[in-house]
Amino acid sequence: MRKLTIAPLLGLCLFVPILVSAMPPAAQAETIDVFDNHGGSVAAYDARWAAIAARGANVRIVGPCQSACTVLLGHIPRRRICVMRNASFGFHLAHLQSATETLWNAYQPDIRRWIKAHGGLTHEFIWMRAPNIFRYFKKC
Repeated sequence: MRKLTIAPLLGLCLFVPILVSAMPPAAQAETIDVFDNHGGSVAAYDARWAAIAARGANVRIVGPCQSACTVLLGHIPRRRICVMRNASFGFHLAHLQSATETLWNAYQPDIRRWIKAHGGLTHEFIWMRAPNIFRYFKKC
Protein backbone atom coordinates (compact mmCIF):
# COMPACT_ATOMS: atom_id res chain seq x y z
CA MET A 1 0.00 0.00 0.00
CA ARG A 2 1.30 3.46 -0.97
CA LYS A 3 1.59 6.16 1.63
CA LEU A 4 0.54 9.68 0.67
CA THR A 5 2.29 12.49 2.48
CA ILE A 6 -0.04 15.45 3.00
CA ALA A 7 2.42 18.07 4.19
CA PRO A 8 4.18 18.71 0.84
CA LEU A 9 0.84 18.77 -0.97
CA LEU A 10 -0.56 21.20 1.58
CA GLY A 11 2.47 23.44 1.06
CA LEU A 12 1.87 23.34 -2.70
CA CYS A 13 -1.78 24.29 -2.16
CA LEU A 14 -0.67 27.32 -0.19
CA PHE A 15 1.94 28.29 -2.79
CA VAL A 16 -0.22 28.07 -5.95
CA PRO A 17 -2.75 30.75 -4.88
CA ILE A 18 0.14 33.11 -4.16
CA LEU A 19 1.50 32.54 -7.65
CA VAL A 20 -1.91 33.07 -9.22
CA SER A 21 -2.55 36.27 -7.28
CA ALA A 22 0.91 37.61 -8.21
CA MET A 23 0.22 37.18 -11.94
CA PRO A 24 -0.83 40.29 -13.85
CA PRO A 25 -4.52 40.43 -14.79
CA ALA A 26 -5.38 39.01 -18.19
CA ALA A 27 -5.62 41.68 -20.84
CA GLN A 28 -9.04 42.11 -22.39
CA ALA A 29 -9.21 41.22 -26.05
CA GLU A 30 -9.47 44.17 -28.37
CA THR A 31 -12.75 44.77 -30.17
CA ILE A 32 -12.77 45.79 -33.82
CA ASP A 33 -15.83 47.74 -35.00
CA VAL A 34 -16.88 47.09 -38.60
CA PHE A 35 -19.14 49.64 -40.26
CA ASP A 36 -19.57 51.01 -43.77
CA ASN A 37 -16.98 48.56 -45.06
CA HIS A 38 -17.35 48.11 -48.82
CA GLY A 39 -14.58 45.55 -49.21
CA GLY A 40 -11.70 45.59 -51.68
CA SER A 41 -9.00 43.06 -52.45
CA VAL A 42 -10.05 39.65 -51.11
CA ALA A 43 -6.39 38.66 -50.67
CA ALA A 44 -5.66 41.79 -48.63
CA TYR A 45 -8.76 41.34 -46.47
CA ASP A 46 -7.97 37.65 -46.01
CA ALA A 47 -4.49 38.50 -44.70
CA ARG A 48 -5.81 41.32 -42.52
CA TRP A 49 -8.49 39.20 -40.84
CA ALA A 50 -6.04 36.31 -40.34
CA ALA A 51 -3.74 38.67 -38.43
CA ILE A 52 -6.63 40.09 -36.38
CA ALA A 53 -7.85 36.58 -35.55
CA ALA A 54 -4.34 35.60 -34.41
CA ARG A 55 -4.51 38.43 -31.85
CA GLY A 56 -7.73 36.98 -30.45
CA ALA A 57 -9.75 40.09 -31.24
CA ASN A 58 -13.50 40.35 -30.96
CA VAL A 59 -15.47 41.86 -33.83
CA ARG A 60 -18.56 44.04 -33.53
CA ILE A 61 -20.49 44.46 -36.77
CA VAL A 62 -22.06 47.90 -36.48
CA GLY A 63 -23.08 48.56 -40.08
CA PRO A 64 -22.53 47.11 -43.54
CA CYS A 65 -19.75 44.58 -44.12
CA GLN A 66 -19.83 43.68 -47.78
CA SER A 67 -17.83 41.89 -50.40
CA ALA A 68 -14.25 41.12 -49.26
CA CYS A 69 -15.11 42.28 -45.74
CA THR A 70 -17.19 39.10 -45.31
CA VAL A 71 -14.05 36.95 -45.43
CA LEU A 72 -13.76 37.76 -41.72
CA LEU A 73 -16.34 35.01 -41.20
CA GLY A 74 -13.64 32.47 -42.04
CA HIS A 75 -11.16 33.83 -39.53
CA ILE A 76 -13.02 35.14 -36.50
CA PRO A 77 -14.82 32.46 -34.51
CA ARG A 78 -18.54 33.14 -34.32
CA ARG A 79 -18.37 33.33 -30.53
CA ARG A 80 -16.14 36.41 -31.00
CA ILE A 81 -18.54 38.17 -33.40
CA CYS A 82 -21.53 40.20 -32.33
CA VAL A 83 -23.90 42.27 -34.43
CA MET A 84 -25.72 45.52 -33.79
CA ARG A 85 -29.19 46.49 -35.02
CA ASN A 86 -27.85 48.08 -38.24
CA ALA A 87 -25.35 45.31 -39.01
CA SER A 88 -25.49 43.64 -42.41
CA PHE A 89 -23.42 41.30 -44.54
CA GLY A 90 -23.39 41.78 -48.31
CA PHE A 91 -22.48 38.66 -50.29
CA HIS A 92 -21.75 38.50 -54.04
CA LEU A 93 -19.49 36.97 -56.68
CA ALA A 94 -16.01 38.45 -56.71
CA HIS A 95 -14.41 39.61 -59.95
CA LEU A 96 -11.94 36.71 -59.89
CA GLN A 97 -12.97 33.06 -59.52
CA SER A 98 -10.14 32.47 -57.03
CA ALA A 99 -11.41 35.35 -54.88
CA THR A 100 -14.96 33.96 -54.97
CA GLU A 101 -13.58 30.58 -53.86
CA THR A 102 -11.75 32.24 -50.96
CA LEU A 103 -14.94 33.97 -49.86
CA TRP A 104 -17.13 30.88 -50.27
CA ASN A 105 -14.66 28.73 -48.33
CA ALA A 106 -14.70 31.30 -45.52
CA TYR A 107 -18.43 30.85 -44.92
CA GLN A 108 -19.74 28.22 -42.51
CA PRO A 109 -22.25 25.70 -43.91
CA ASP A 110 -25.27 27.47 -42.35
CA ILE A 111 -24.24 30.78 -43.96
CA ARG A 112 -23.75 28.99 -47.31
CA ARG A 113 -27.25 27.51 -46.99
CA TRP A 114 -28.66 30.99 -46.29
CA ILE A 115 -26.89 32.36 -49.37
CA LYS A 116 -28.16 29.51 -51.55
CA ALA A 117 -31.70 29.95 -50.20
CA HIS A 118 -31.54 33.62 -51.24
CA GLY A 119 -30.48 32.99 -54.83
CA GLY A 120 -26.78 32.10 -54.44
CA LEU A 121 -23.82 34.28 -55.22
CA THR A 122 -24.34 36.53 -58.23
CA HIS A 123 -22.97 39.90 -59.30
CA GLU A 124 -25.81 41.52 -57.32
CA PHE A 125 -25.50 41.73 -53.55
CA ILE A 126 -27.53 39.52 -51.26
CA TRP A 127 -27.96 41.27 -47.90
CA MET A 128 -28.24 39.49 -44.57
CA ARG A 129 -29.80 42.00 -42.17
CA ALA A 130 -31.94 42.01 -39.06
CA PRO A 131 -33.88 40.01 -38.13
CA ASN A 132 -32.18 37.16 -40.10
CA ILE A 133 -28.71 38.15 -38.97
CA PHE A 134 -29.67 37.51 -35.32
CA ARG A 135 -30.37 33.86 -36.14
CA TYR A 136 -26.69 33.41 -37.00
CA PHE A 137 -24.85 35.92 -34.80
CA LYS A 138 -25.32 37.10 -31.24
CA LYS A 139 -26.50 40.61 -30.52
CA CYS A 140 -23.98 43.00 -28.98
